Amino acid sequence: MTQLNSQHPKIISQKNKLRWSDIRENLTGCIFVLPAFIIIGVFGLFPIGFSVYVSLHKWRINPGDYYGIGNYTKALGNLAYVLFFLVAAIFFFLTYRQIIKIKETAKERNEKPWIWSLPGFITTLGIGGFVWFVVLLLAEILNIPTVLKERGLERVRETFVSLLGEAWRAPSVVSVRNISIMVILLGIAIAYLINRFLSFNPRWANYSFSWTLIFILSFGGVILTSFTFIEIQKAYTAAIETGEPIEIWAQIVTIFAGFLLLAASWLIWRSAAHRSSNIGVALRITAAAVVAVGAWVLIGELPRLIEAGDADWWEGLRVTVYYSIGTVPLQLGISLVLATLLFQEIRGKSFFRMIYFLPYITPAVATAAVFRTFFSGRATAPINSIMNLIGAQPLKWLDEPKGIIEILLGPEVDLSSWLAGPSLALLVIILFNIWSYVGYDTVIFLAGLGGIPSELYEVAAIDGANRWAQFRHITLPLLSPTTYFLTLLAVIGTFKAFNHVWVLRSTAALGTTDTASIVIFNEFSRNTRYGYAAALAFVLLGIILILTIINNRVAEERVFYG
Repeated sequence: MTQLNSQHPKIISQKNKLRWSDIRENLTGCIFVLPAFIIIGVFGLFPIGFSVYVSLHKWRINPGDYYGIGNYTKALGNLAYVLFFLVAAIFFFLTYRQIIKIKETAKERNEKPWIWSLPGFITTLGIGGFVWFVVLLLAEILNIPTVLKERGLERVRETFVSLLGEAWRAPSVVSVRNISIMVILLGIAIAYLINRFLSFNPRWANYSFSWTLIFILSFGGVILTSFTFIEIQKAYTAAIETGEPIEIWAQIVTIFAGFLLLAASWLIWRSAAHRSSNIGVALRITAAAVVAVGAWVLIGELPRLIEAGDADWWEGLRVTVYYSIGTVPLQLGISLVLATLLFQEIRGKSFFRMIYFLPYITPAVATAAVFRTFFSGRATAPINSIMNLIGAQPLKWLDEPKGIIEILLGPEVDLSSWLAGPSLALLVIILFNIWSYVGYDTVIFLAGLGGIPSELYEVAAIDGANRWAQFRHITLPLLSPTTYFLTLLAVIGTFKAFNHVWVLRSTAALGTTDTASIVIFNEFSRNTRYGYAAALAFVLLGIILILTIINNRVAEERVFYG
């Protein structure tokens, strides 16, 4: 007993040293990561937050009045309310997943993480206060031009810097800033004290961060849901005053019910595989089909919502979809064929690699100007001259707004805008994009082919596999990570394409080449509706995120990493 008592202070001392060592390591890590957080916050998160702020205002050159989600409803109609509720639901779902993850980790390691929810909650309040401080500071900074005009001051650098200092020292800004920083530090201090005196855990920082993320997501969902409810109430109030009919809630309930039925149909369909009897399988499949039909009927409300939105914006999205579908498959297919050929032992393959890569490194504006000359609608343009030599009729090319299917079938066939296909002008832009990026994709595919062990082909040849079998069962599966990477870049690139589209577009094409990015730029530059342009940019960002998530989900099942 005496020996144990004598060792007790040593054990306590060792634990204290261990704790201080962990704290020093965490502080050192935070110090090294802090510059990255500052850079990401200033050049990454702040522009996004500022765009959100602009999209909620009637912003035309100068800051305008608060507009709520008016810019979004103008673009999407009542579909905007559905999407806002959907984003809130995603926040709640991510909150649920994070709680389950903490619960499973704690159960696996026999730990009690719930005590760390208190500092996480306090830290979240501090972060929310800091965001409010940024909003207040931003409002003060944006009010500087008005102050300059009221005071009759010259717009010189010194005056602006002094007014910037006044904005930073505004009483409301200072109080919110100081309180938010104090609350954040209080949350960190409480987390440390809990770890120091109540429940020592080397992963206390991870648990605190996880709970902070949970509260941020849950608060974000609550705020977004409340915000959308308020905006709907405003819309109903305005409709009552003007006497116009409005059916926002009916459309929201209908569409959400349709998607819920669609999810239920998918679950019933999957459960059919676990039935032991044929009758059970048939009943499950029939039930899934019936539920899917009901879901389709309810989701059929979507076209009405889309028609209420901005026609130019939906047309831009339609053009972008055509552009992406016409570009990505051909671009990747041609690149894969070229890479496979250039990977063989052929004479002059280094020269061919350089030739194919040149269009990618050539300035896009210059090459687009050359394409514009070649595919001009003039009868004497180079492409039309070649068509005259072979006895074909010259075409308008970049000046042609008609769809290619409509041109092929003739004017006597009346087709809708979707069935008519992309315009001939857009087809030229698709060809330019394929010509520009085939070389880049070919080089990346060549790098992927170089990573495949040659022994696999030798073994397959010994087993009697021909070239096609080797390509299908060895090359394609082992190139799947490269294909996934290039597909992701190509899809995102087509939805963000601007430079060459802007150079090649023609007013004679009647907007059939104006992709979503062109529509956004026109709203920003020509119409000077900055708030509306910011809202459209966020809608496009959401579409790109959805496509990226779908691509990742597909990649989980089909991409083979060896």
